[in-house]
Amino acid sequence: MRRRILFGALLLVAIAAGGARAEDRKAERAREMGSQPIEITADRVSADSVNNTVTFEGNVIARQGDVTMYADRLRAEYSRQAGAVERIEAEGNVRFLQEGREARAARATYYNLEQRVVLSGGASLKEGRNTLQGETLTIYLRENRTVVSGGEGGGRVRAVINPKGVMETPKK
Repeated sequence: MRRRILFGALLLVAIAAGGARAEDRKAERAREMGSQPIEITADRVSADSVNNTVTFEGNVIARQGDVTMYADRLRAEYSRQAGAVERIEAEGNVRFLQEGREARAARATYYNLEQRVVLSGGASLKEGRNTLQGETLTIYLRENRTVVSGGEGGGRVRAVINPKGVMETPKK
């Protein structure tokens, strides 16, 4: 009996340690993502070397690692010194996808070096059957956390959380 309890305790410690290593790997992957290439496709592109910007228009799709952003128009600002895209501003039907979560808004700003996305103009986030809505939604990719605000003038946020294992029955 004692041996069974000891074995169970060791098993729990091993599972917890394995989960911690998985979280460490996930955080490391997020840190590296800011230096990964960004692939952008669109119907039209125009570059402005003086202002270090590139503007993409029409059916824009931007990908970096496991992150994909869709928009009608996207403007990328790059730093010649850093040799990287610093910021991407997306407008019109913005959709952000990453690992089973989808965010939508009228506008979004992606801070590449910080690995932070700010969606505004009536933002929503859906992960599984759970949803969050507010005026502004900020996703911190490195920390795997999200902050939603309701906006100025007393706006409110809305969350619908479905606990695992609980099935909702449709209302008739």
